[in-house]
Amino acid sequence: MEFSKILIVEDELIVAKSIARNLEKFNYQVVGTAISGEEAISLVETKHPDLILMDIFLQGEIDGIQAANLIWKSYKIPVIYLTANADISTVKQAKSTGSFGYILKPFKIQELQATIEIALSKYQEQTKTENDLRQANKLRQEAERLNQLKSEYIAIASHEFRTPLTSILGSSSLLENYSENLSETQKIKHFQRIQRAVKEMNYLLEDILLLENAQSQKISCHPKEIELVKFCTQILDELDSLHPGRNIYFSHNDPEIYAKLDSGILRHILVNLLSNACKYSAPDSPVYFQVTLNQESAIFQIQDEGIGIPPDDLENLCQTFHRGKNVGKIPGTGLGLSIVKNFIQMHQGNIEFHSIVNSGTTVIVTLPSQ
Repeated sequence: MEFSKILIVEDELIVAKSIARNLEKFNYQVVGTAISGEEAISLVETKHPDLILMDIFLQGEIDGIQAANLIWKSYKIPVIYLTANADISTVKQAKSTGSFGYILKPFKIQELQATIEIALSKYQEQTKTENDLRQANKLRQEAERLNQLKSEYIAIASHEFRTPLTSILGSSSLLENYSENLSETQKIKHFQRIQRAVKEMNYLLEDILLLENAQSQKISCHPKEIELVKFCTQILDELDSLHPGRNIYFSHNDPEIYAKLDSGILRHILVNLLSNACKYSAPDSPVYFQVTLNQESAIFQIQDEGIGIPPDDLENLCQTFHRGKNVGKIPGTGLGLSIVKNFIQMHQGNIEFHSIVNSGTTVIVTLPSQ
């Protein structure tokens, strides 16, 4: 490998200089020389060599083998030992440090070059193998995580589908077997019950698919500049058809607020949170929606005067399928806030909940604006 950076650790300066001159003839870059193990470790921190030529017996408190061991543990830099001592005990010690070569003095420069090339090639292959194993392990863990998620979704969906399916089965059975005994009003009631149950199942299925896509990173974040006042006004117009007659008071700290955000993700976050504010508060109570911008973030605050969130539920509020103890018969899948949290994390943002039971909830979403 041309221009590989080599550190020479040799306490005989004449020998060190001779090795350096010869290595430079073969296009190696000698980044420094050291006479002790301590100095070698210090130079590694600043010079970042590709390989170290290490004499075993050095000046200082630690020998070459100890220094090589410390360097390998901290920096993973390959070492070739240079020594005049070939006794079995020393060789065993050197091998135990994971050395990439061992050459006896005196040696010919061609022998040293060959040993260096073999060591660098061996190190590259070892590094590649380790990286491949790490990548394979990462892919395996991701596959296991996705399989676990799918298993959880199937199990939870199976449980959650039972209630609307029971409702559909009950109403359809009554209409089929006792239709002649039911009044028109009763028939309409059962048809409406079936329709509501189908809608619940559809909402549940859509939310499960959306959450699965978010958690498996099939949805990506693509921020583009948005004018937030106009954007939020459009969302409020959409909500007017979903929650007719609701008073949502919109305010902002500037008539034109620009931020780089993903419009699709932001729309889902705000529609979900504003819908929750309407759904969990009385029809005639106000909802306050505020947008502000500071130097770093766009801040969205939604405040209602509804049923609030019990303290025990606040901690698990964004968990999949979790619903507050006080929601009663208010419809919902318990997936909305899980999706919102995932989308906010994709934007590297933050969400806060402040709530008092029977006095309302304030939700604050902070998203980086650049």
